[in-house]
Amino acid sequence: MNEKIIVVDFGSQYNQLIVRRIRTLGVFCELVHPDDVDPAKLDDVIGVILSGGPFSVYEDNAPIIDPKLYETPLPILGICYGMQLMARQLSGRVEARNQKEYGQAMIHIQGENALTDGLVSDQHVWMSHGDVVSLLPPGFVTTAFSKTTPNAMIRHLHKPWYGVQFHPEVVHTNEGMAMLERFVNSCGAKRDWTMQNFVEDAIRHVRETVKDDHVICALSGGVDSSVVAMLLHRALGRQVTPIFVDHGLLRKHEAEEVVKTFKDQYGMDLVKVDAAKHFLDKLKGVSEPEDKRKIIGHTFIRVFEDEMKKLKSVKWLAQGTLYTDVIESGTKTAQTIKSHHNVGGLPKDMKLSLIEPLSLLFKDEVRALGLVLGLPADLVNRQPFPGPGLAIRILGDVTCEKLHLVRESDHILKEEIEKAGLTQAVWQYFTVLTPLKTVGVMGDKRTYDHVVAIRAVHSIDGMTAVTAKIPYDVLTNIATRIVNEVDGINRVVYDITSKPPATIEWE
Repeated sequence: MNEKIIVVDFGSQYNQLIVRRIRTLGVFCELVHPDDVDPAKLDDVIGVILSGGPFSVYEDNAPIIDPKLYETPLPILGICYGMQLMARQLSGRVEARNQKEYGQAMIHIQGENALTDGLVSDQHVWMSHGDVVSLLPPGFVTTAFSKTTPNAMIRHLHKPWYGVQFHPEVVHTNEGMAMLERFVNSCGAKRDWTMQNFVEDAIRHVRETVKDDHVICALSGGVDSSVVAMLLHRALGRQVTPIFVDHGLLRKHEAEEVVKTFKDQYGMDLVKVDAAKHFLDKLKGVSEPEDKRKIIGHTFIRVFEDEMKKLKSVKWLAQGTLYTDVIESGTKTAQTIKSHHNVGGLPKDMKLSLIEPLSLLFKDEVRALGLVLGLPADLVNRQPFPGPGLAIRILGDVTCEKLHLVRESDHILKEEIEKAGLTQAVWQYFTVLTPLKTVGVMGDKRTYDHVVAIRAVHSIDGMTAVTAKIPYDVLTNIATRIVNEVDGINRVVYDITSKPPATIEWE
């Protein structure tokens, strides 16, 4: 990766979407904290995007960028807070307005702007702000306005600096991708970043980092850990020992499938650890979701440390942490949504050093990487499964009985989705065992049993998701089978909440 565009992270939950959009255009892009941006050390940077954020630029604690950035020749795009910060730092004025602007709005383009060249003059965009640029900095002109925002888009007359008050990275801005592409073009990008390039760079980085040491790879059998295992196997060969911990929280038949694929098919030195009782003992009586995640994370590490003692010169733990895991677990500027067991759940006294070669990738990029590495399409395209497993699909404490209920109901859901030909149409689907019991009638007898919820969503990168519209006849078949075949469940409901405001998993 010889060139890149950086997105300066001012705390918006949309920031990772900006990164993803730029990568889609064939340019490597990464999110960086403003304190880590040194204008004197941007030799490999071809453009800078100043992101949105929850702050007001005139507040004492508002994050800023080093003003020397404006002394560089780099193209700069300010989005929402980023635009306001650029305006203020260049002697413009930003102030609060009584009439705030949230949601979709219409902007009207006026004058020339490289970001809107060739686009129609009226554009639907996504606004999310209470402050506005009320006075433009010297050298800037307005190129679009909305009903309540006079400076919806601005540009410098002589330098490649642009500002947009809306969010071009979200799908609600109809031509947002086209605007970002025009900014990429203004950076002179070669647009040659591919997964093949990533593989080459990742293998080189792994080899330079690990050298002659031995690596334990945390293999769950999910997409992320499978891709990591294959990447490390390609880079290090027998220096890698994949360890599959059967924590008793897996889906039906999953443990057998993992062993068959990686040990039998790919010939890896797979070690299978049967630790179900150990994990269940640790989780006994624990209901709080964050506690469950952290207990599972800690227990994973302890199991790996025990296995490490049986191997020679092990110094590294490899795991399938993704960019979304890092973001949702909290960065310097972004709020913690939930702690992922492989990020926020790791113990502080862990003895192994981490290597996480996928930590800059989104889920769809990981799938593409898996195909490049030669993994079979059915494994690469399988739906995501969380590291804590079924423990976070059981609301409340985890028991063997509850695991049976969620595992069996989930398996029926999978069978019916496959039978209906919807496997590729639904990005992720699973059942959740709720803490509710309801009255039912089965065989003319009263029942008082558990309620299971079905969650099925469409998504690209896991950061946003909408409910999958599964046909009613398919849902009816699923509910009928679950109630008839899984003793202890008498009601099935369907979750129709998008992300946001909900998360994909219930815990």
